[in-house]
Amino acid sequence: MNIKHFAGKIIGATLGLMFGGPFGLFLGVLVGNAFDQMYARNRPESIGKGNSQNIFFRVTFLVMGQLAKSDGRVSQQEIEQAQFIMNQMGLNENQRREAIGYFTEGKSAHLDLTRELQQFMRSVSHRGSLIQMFLEIQLSMAYADGKLSIEEKHLLDKVCRVLGISALQFEFIHARVRASQEQFRGQFNETFTSTGNELKTAYGVLGVNSDASDSEVKKAYRKLMSQHHPDKLVAKGLPEAMMKIAKEKTQEIQTAYDKVRKARGK
Repeated sequence: MNIKHFAGKIIGATLGLMFGGPFGLFLGVLVGNAFDQMYARNRPESIGKGNSQNIFFRVTFLVMGQLAKSDGRVSQQEIEQAQFIMNQMGLNENQRREAIGYFTEGKSAHLDLTRELQQFMRSVSHRGSLIQMFLEIQLSMAYADGKLSIEEKHLLDKVCRVLGISALQFEFIHARVRASQEQFRGQFNETFTSTGNELKTAYGVLGVNSDASDSEVKKAYRKLMSQHHPDKLVAKGLPEAMMKIAKEKTQEIQTAYDKVRKARGK
């Protein structure tokens, strides 16, 4: 028996008896019971690791579907990006079928996005690194066609409000994702690698300015590597199927750091 479930009744009964006698006792129990019920409705649910991973997986593809449909139609690039993310994750046939089902469900105008995101929030228990990974995946989906539409930005703003992410926090994550995508595309572009764009993008991936000190760059690198460490993320509730994405994120960060160090003669 958890005494927290009866705390309101106990406190109400005690105060009621002290100040109102038997009638106060009765009234105190009624008032306390109302508080207990309100607490039960609003307290964070005890969600096991396995269920937390299932919720992360489900809501990830639900929101991806919403983003793809937010501007009225799902483009071929967005379908390919969803498939690319599934391939990154190395999903088996059953997992892939589930992901497609959630993605399709996410496109529905009847989806209660706020409720789904609130459940997601309870499952990750405000773990910032998991929320950051979730937003990075959604931004990669939004940029599937090379740009972030007004409708997609509005939807991401709503997602951030429910998840408790400030505009400043979102812009930091947003800038890093843009830089990561530029770094990825630049690997296949000789003009990109032969200009200063490559180094500028590397700083962007690390989330620091080019005039940052060596210690600031190193601090940013270590923080990002810790936030994206696959084993740490899985322990916190990231689906194991998404470990490959986390590993690729750490590789992007490592590549950017190596480029900055080389440019600085380290």
